[in-house]
Amino acid sequence: MIRRFEKNDINNIMQIWKNENIKAHKFIPETYWKNNYNYVKEVLPNAEINVYLIKEEIVGFIGLDNNYIEGIFVDTNNQSNGIGTSLLNNAKESRNSLTLKVYKKNINAINFYKKNHFVIISENIDENTNEIEYMMIWNR
Repeated sequence: MIRRFEKNDINNIMQIWKNENIKAHKFIPETYWKNNYNYVKEVLPNAEINVYLIKEEIVGFIGLDNNYIEGIFVDTNNQSNGIGTSLLNNAKESRNSLTLKVYKKNINAINFYKKNHFVIISENIDENTNEIEYMMIWNR
């Protein structure tokens, strides 16, 4: 089930955010994610967040800023079960286009977005990590 973020969800989604960023981005030092944890925890509620629940437990979430996807995160134990796709499709329902940035080295995420009809439109360097990232877009 997908529902809107509630304030008491923050610790659960931040745990998923930290764990999955560290796992998916082994090419970025773990300290980067740990050092940004408190900042993200503070600003994340400013985004539009939808959470995915299984038996009342949050197992994934999507963060949006208008038509920009800040991120889709699914707990490791629940990946490859359609949760990320469900969260993405839920966001697509109310929009004509979506954009996002993804690290070039994050092959799994790139493949996920390509499978969901996103295309790469540019390549840049993320100034915070010095890693190459793609800008991707989906249009209805």
